[in-house]
Amino acid sequence: MGRLTDKVAVITGSGSGIGRQIALTYAREGAKIVVADFNEEGMDQTVSQLKEMGAEAI
Repeated sequence: MGRLTDKVAVITGSGSGIGRQIALTYAREGAKIVVADFNEEGMDQTVSQLKEMGAEAI
């Protein structure tokens, strides 16, 4: 069980770079992730990566 289980994280700038890595790390710790970025393609990629690892993400 992760340290962030049953928590929701809204991560801005998570379409790439550091924001994406934070989203992936929080998801590994059990958080549900809300991805937010101006880069729509990057957001979609991040959400796909999160879902592939079994995380809940929008």
